Amino acid sequence: MSDDAPRRVHPGTIAIGMLKSAPSTLLTLPALYAAGTKFGLVTSALLALAGLAVLALITWLGWWFLTYRLADDEFVIESGMLHRSRRSIPLERVQDVSIEQKPLARLFGLALVRIETGGGDKDEAALDSVTLGEAHRLRLALRRAPAVVGAETSPPEVTEDAGGPLFTMPMERVLLYGLFNFSLVWLAAIFAALQTLDGVIDFDWKELVGIAGREVRGHLTLTAGLTVLVLALALGVIAGVVRTVTKEYGFRLEERDGRFRRIRGLLTRSEVVIVKARIQLALVRRAPLSGRLNWRSLEFQTLGGSDDSSGRQEMAPFARDEEIERVIAAAGLPRFAPDALTAVSRGHVLRSVLRHGLPVLLVFAVAGAFLPLLWLGLALVPVPVGIALLQRRRHRYGLLETSAQVTRGVVSQRDWTVPYGAIQTISVRRSWLQRRLGLATVAIDTAGAKGWHRPDIADVAAPTAAELAQALVARAC
Repeated sequence: MSDDAPRRVHPGTIAIGMLKSAPSTLLTLPALYAAGTKFGLVTSALLALAGLAVLALITWLGWWFLTYRLADDEFVIESGMLHRSRRSIPLERVQDVSIEQKPLARLFGLALVRIETGGGDKDEAALDSVTLGEAHRLRLALRRAPAVVGAETSPPEVTEDAGGPLFTMPMERVLLYGLFNFSLVWLAAIFAALQTLDGVIDFDWKELVGIAGREVRGHLTLTAGLTVLVLALALGVIAGVVRTVTKEYGFRLEERDGRFRRIRGLLTRSEVVIVKARIQLALVRRAPLSGRLNWRSLEFQTLGGSDDSSGRQEMAPFARDEEIERVIAAAGLPRFAPDALTAVSRGHVLRSVLRHGLPVLLVFAVAGAFLPLLWLGLALVPVPVGIALLQRRRHRYGLLETSAQVTRGVVSQRDWTVPYGAIQTISVRRSWLQRRLGLATVAIDTAGAKGWHRPDIADVAAPTAAELAQALVARAC
């Protein structure tokens, strides 16, 4: 199974590269304007055309010197004109191959192929852009599945089991999910636009903001303030809905032949295949508000990781319990059993109080000595105590027949299911305060994990932690 002759990505890459670089050319507008006033319109136009020609030549050279080849046991990518680089990826290391179509690529019928090996946080390689048929051919070939390696194939038709897809998100559910994803990203977009235009337009935005601030302070009323607040909240909700629809539109999860296939996206259409054998753990999240309405999300940690900062793949972003259980069962993972779990040590409450309650007590006690009114802040001391009690109540763990299960969280709760065979390392950690209290944390690590939110068992008695670590090692072997 090999390609003898090197191949190039689609020539449409040149046009896409030119279009992608178009926004950066806006920074040259002041220089072109100055040149036009000094040398004349014709000379400025010729300079602009020469710049575009140079940009097109550089883009074309980058396309021409980028080749890839599929050998019997490796996938080779070569690039660079003056500084040549050759990247060789053994096929046995390939963990996942995903296909992504961004808006410009969809116009040209092209796709981005990402190759993941599980050896790091980033993709091992990416080909941007190949035809959709070539993308599917590469994915099949890199997975050592039967494929026509010597010729480009058309995209395979979606085949479904008699029961239909495993999980879908219709438009009304996507919109509902967006309502819970409140976002103020529009504010960041406005300030970013002002910062960008500041170098192009000769205008003092800071002075404008100062004038607006003085006008607001001079005419601010309760009604006007509430109106501004409601408007900001409405814009935040709209931004959350737009962002969610853009990402989750047409969400579809299929299960077939030992693999999951996830398709989603409005502008950027992505298609990811998750092999069941590479799933390392399952994580079910309950968000602060939607969780109270019995909505959950499901993620799988895989060997190949993902583009997400957590390294996990979203399998059901907004689902009911029965839908999540169906996906977990399809992955061959056991059902989460909260009733079989054990609470961590009572020392967890004392440690949390000392870490979070004691600083509050000291701050307001010292501040009250200078300003007696601040003694009222001592009323906040019971808050971290109550949170500590809830943390211990909701932080539970258990070693079941085929998996370790951990739950944790007060405002946002998380449930982990980790098959014993997926456990890579087990660590017992003790901070200075934990040593004084006779406590320890058992850290469970799996392949492909990164970021925060690990299935750690925090604040169990030190002897219990040692026993847990030994039991986990014995079951993982």
